[in-house]
Amino acid sequence: MTLAAKLEQLIAEFEPFEDPQERLTAVIDRARRIPPLPPEARLEENRVRGCVSVVWLTRELRDGHCYFQGEAESPVVRGLIALLCEFFNGATPAEILASDADPLAALDLTRNLSPTRRNGLASTRAAIRDFAASATS
Repeated sequence: MTLAAKLEQLIAEFEPFEDPQERLTAVIDRARRIPPLPPEARLEENRVRGCVSVVWLTRELRDGHCYFQGEAESPVVRGLIALLCEFFNGATPAEILASDADPLAALDLTRNLSPTRRNGLASTRAAIRDFAASATS
């Protein structure tokens, strides 16, 4: 499935939640069902810089497709990171680099976040793009 199709599907999935705060709560609840990142993956090399909350992001290239798993100390950030990882999982590096899709903005999840949280999430998206760029070279 293309990232554009994934974005349409995600928007449709969250459409019943009219209020952005309700959507954010649903994202946090959804992330609670994802197993936490194992302690051995919480390495300095997996830390995402620029986040106020401590964020880890594992990156893997398998059969030409990118896979990510994230973790954060804050439940809100963990939920948003998990959504980003889920969105980009399975995409090829070229798809990630060619796409400017932002699932968090499309779901209006960043509106009520502090500027430092928004910057941290932008750092995570940049880490995903950087990994995709390094996987193509």
